[in-house]
Amino acid sequence: MGYTRADWSEHYSEGRGFRGLGDEERRLLIEHTPAPEGGRALDACSGTGELAAYLASLGYCVDGVDFAEGALERARSEHAGVEGVRWLCLDVEHDDLAGLAEDGYGLITLRLCIAFVRDRARVLRRLAALLSEEGVLVVITPIAENTSPERRHIALDEDELAALTDGFENVERFDAAGLAVLVLRCPGGSFSAQEKLRPDPQSVLGAAVVATDAYGRVLLGR
Repeated sequence: MGYTRADWSEHYSEGRGFRGLGDEERRLLIEHTPAPEGGRALDACSGTGELAAYLASLGYCVDGVDFAEGALERARSEHAGVEGVRWLCLDVEHDDLAGLAEDGYGLITLRLCIAFVRDRARVLRRLAALLSEEGVLVVITPIAENTSPERRHIALDEDELAALTDGFENVERFDAAGLAVLVLRCPGGSFSAQEKLRPDPQSVLGAAVVATDAYGRVLLGR
């Protein structure tokens, strides 16, 4: 599986996709992220748009965002009759996000994609900054213990899951047919978990003494 825009676009253009949205996921979204009147949602890395279309059916005005044109072409085609969704070609890890909702989102979702993000802490910081005051960020991901070794790259282990919750004051975790569903509220911490895995910078202090004679010639250096 490639990680460039071209690779992902080809993945979708060839008719491939990911696991469909399950009943447990739908139930958890209804229960924990009900759409307020005029609520806005951002479905980041939206793929072929199944989740974005479902959020629209719940009453959200949705921005479905993906960096692969092949994904967006299918999303526009497969959900042509769905109202309330704006499809945008955007890389949430690297592109400027200033064109998204100025007043923030009540819900931001990342489904089956976080394992492919290189700098997860940075992306979560960027997305958390787009939440409205009472906004919720939901991450849905396969977990390593439920994933075969050859597909380990699509899943997160427990340490990686814990790193995602760092910086959020309110964290809930649920199971949806083997998928981990993280419901994250109140970003206000340091978002430092991944940084903590890196070695701390070290400083070295040195001192030197030089003895010279009256003509400035060095007699001794230590």
